Amino acid sequence: MSRTDIRTALTDLLLTPGLTVEEAAGRHFTPDYRQRTDGDWADRAAFLDHIAHLRTVVDGGRIEVHEELRDGTRYADRHTVHITKKDGSAVAMEVYLFAELAADGRFRRIEETTLMLQGAEDDRTLGSAR
Repeated sequence: MSRTDIRTALTDLLLTPGLTVEEAAGRHFTPDYRQRTDGDWADRAAFLDHIAHLRTVVDGGRIEVHEELRDGTRYADRHTVHITKKDGSAVAMEVYLFAELAADGRFRRIEETTLMLQGAEDDRTLGSAR
């Protein structure tokens, strides 16, 4: 069993152009994956639509993990996503994340709240934009 973490998952999803969205998602998220971001639920298909949209906006970035905890199938972290958009602007979002991992170590469910630290007003919904 290999265990994923949010830095590796987000790097594969957003910052590794050689991987398709499906390949990246398959490495880190179960087929029944679902996610709640700032109160809005998305199933796996909606999540993949979100990632595909972000790939049209994101030019580069990095994920900074501040704290990370694991306890069996439970995972929690606080991280900041630093993004440079294709238009040259920068966005930084702090994320508070709680997750359930499947037996194979992939994410089955994530519930997260985001806090925008840097960016334009319309970047505020970047965490769930499609």
